[in-house]
Amino acid sequence: MTAPKLRDTVEATLADLRVRVGAQRLAPQVRETGTVIAVGPAVARVSGLPGVAIDELVQFAGGEVGIAFNLDPDDVGVILLHSTYRIRAGDEVRRMGRAVDVPVGEALLGRVIDATGRPLDRRGPVAAAARWPVERDAPPIIRRAPVTVPLATGIKVIDALIPIGRGQRELILGDRQTGKTAIAIDTIVNQGRHGVLCVYCAIGQRDSSVAQVISQLESSGALAHTVVVVAGGEDPPALQYITPYAATSIGEYFMEHGRDVLVVYDDLTRHARAYRELALLLRRPPGREAYPGDIFYVHSRLLERSTHLAPEHGGGSLTALPILETEAQNLTAYIPTNLISITDGQIYLSPDLFQKAQLPAIDVSRSVSRVGGKTQLPAYRAITGPLRLSYSQFEELEIFARFGTRLDPETRRTIDHGHRVREVLKQGERSARTPFEQIAELLAAVAGVYDAVPVDRVSDAAARVRTAVVAELPAIGHGVDGGQALTDAERDAIVATARRSVAPLSGGNGNGNA
Repeated sequence: MTAPKLRDTVEATLADLRVRVGAQRLAPQVRETGTVIAVGPAVARVSGLPGVAIDELVQFAGGEVGIAFNLDPDDVGVILLHSTYRIRAGDEVRRMGRAVDVPVGEALLGRVIDATGRPLDRRGPVAAAARWPVERDAPPIIRRAPVTVPLATGIKVIDALIPIGRGQRELILGDRQTGKTAIAIDTIVNQGRHGVLCVYCAIGQRDSSVAQVISQLESSGALAHTVVVVAGGEDPPALQYITPYAATSIGEYFMEHGRDVLVVYDDLTRHARAYRELALLLRRPPGREAYPGDIFYVHSRLLERSTHLAPEHGGGSLTALPILETEAQNLTAYIPTNLISITDGQIYLSPDLFQKAQLPAIDVSRSVSRVGGKTQLPAYRAITGPLRLSYSQFEELEIFARFGTRLDPETRRTIDHGHRVREVLKQGERSARTPFEQIAELLAAVAGVYDAVPVDRVSDAAARVRTAVVAELPAIGHGVDGGQALTDAERDAIVATARRSVAPLSGGNGNGNA
């Protein structure tokens, strides 16, 4: 190449570079960093980072991630989402410029993840539609609609006497090993037939317990419509603390797309303990039972995100079933009273009933749904009033009967009838009933159909009633399941069918094994 041509080529190249460089808008890049000054179990103290925001993610030199939790004048208290063994005093810390978030989207259905979106089921990365912050504002009142649509659990005693609506917050509480998780899992399984998506949130549970729940969901086919979010008992308390908020954000994605969602928090007792541990490690002032003063706000801002959206805002709903473990049946402890006041009712499981094999061990007298019959199908109104009245009378009279008091015939009949109602309310796991089946069994109990059946055969009699009405009265069943009220003629037809079906089991004087 000659010298003139080489010169022209160089000039052309320089001119092109000048144009490219001139088109770039160069600005200084500022990266705010700090220094670790102390590391403790689950927390670290960092100096520097003057612009860090509360709940902002920070990253340590070894790749570990934490959340800015305390913004003190001289340092920042960071709660750690990973183990602390690789973090040393003097390490560099930098801001990540974003709050903690979680993946959301349809791809999460059937998956098991932690609160940061890390897959735990060995099925590869999660193809998320987006990432949403775990802390989000609750929908304002103007965007909410009344709770009127039932959330069918398939459990007779709940659907009939303690109804839950879509968008409601119903607390499940009781001592350990009384069947709280079993009720939640049965409810999740039953949502498959109603098109309700579910999020099961395990907080501080043993890995073996979580694996058992996942196995039950998978064997029943419910895992396909469920997202499982797990923070095990061996995970850092910071991860346990953010897990229910992450599960709620996952549910809110579906809710804001017009879907109905059920979120189970199992359980908030361990969540409160994880938050208490973090607060004490960061030297926040302790209050009652050593919990920090804002423990009520921690749970209220979580549960207030459950709602039923108005039709103009998509019409979706997010129903919350928080689980709480009590100690020695003490409902007046700090966390139980907090959550009872936040939620729209509670389902109390009694260890006394559990020991008597009255399963599910739900104490009807101490359980309540503050939404009430507004969420029930109209057909339930034919049985709920008489059933609750007769059962409460039976429980009162049963106490006196234990002392060997001589009872008049009317009182004896009431007690015998109550024993049979109690037997009808028993229900095993994974044995969900349709609304029509529930109403038929309970209407027969209210009408005294089982009074001539020995107590130990009442469950068989209820099964006969259920089979007979489904086979002989399909038109009434479709109407009940579709939301129609029972007419007097339909109620008489159900009772007559029930009497015919249990006639072979009737015998004796009706006292049975009471």
